[in-house]
Amino acid sequence: MSTRDGLVRALLDRYGRTYAEQAGIALRDKPSPLYRLLVLTVLLSKPIGADMAVGAARELSRAKLRTPEAMRESDWQYRVDALGRAHYRRYDESTATILCEGAVLVGERWGGDLRRLHREGGDADGVSRLLQEVPGIGPTGTSIFLREAQGVWPDLAPYVDDRAADGAEALGLPRTPGRLAALAPKEDLPRLIAACVRVALARDPAAVRAELLTPTG
Repeated sequence: MSTRDGLVRALLDRYGRTYAEQAGIALRDKPSPLYRLLVLTVLLSKPIGADMAVGAARELSRAKLRTPEAMRESDWQYRVDALGRAHYRRYDESTATILCEGAVLVGERWGGDLRRLHREGGDADGVSRLLQEVPGIGPTGTSIFLREAQGVWPDLAPYVDDRAADGAEALGLPRTPGRLAALAPKEDLPRLIAACVRVALARDPAAVRAELLTPTG
């Protein structure tokens, strides 16, 4: 096994957990999981810790707010309380409002089914443009969503945004989408991209690389 192959294997083993998986979302090309990913995207788009945003997504799911209809019909205070239980308090009130507004849009525009957004968008640029119509989602949010969704919308792959590319580069891996994607099996691409993002967000990416290159056992 080459040094690069060993690095990629260690990267996937230690950091290769998608944010959807961390939030308890078994991502599939179905309306509810895709909507839950959209909610997670809104939460991660705020300037708040990723772990806190993921925790808020899990709490909203426990509150059975897993579809646009359920989100739209829920009471505002119910949403605020769910976010508060996850300590998402700095943005709980505004986010409770934004989530309802987004649910209304998704219901009216795409019948509550983001697969229709995918078909309408056609490619990564088109999907990105449509996602930015959703309240609370801008360019950063579209990158978050597409990094994860490429696992169930493979026509968008390989999708590598600048943050993932920066993480790959810090590890000594190629930053271009095609070359980076070639380092892992197709089904592991979202995990590889998520791992690169986690490295980019680390306090010391160089230390992470040294850790990954250190033999274990």
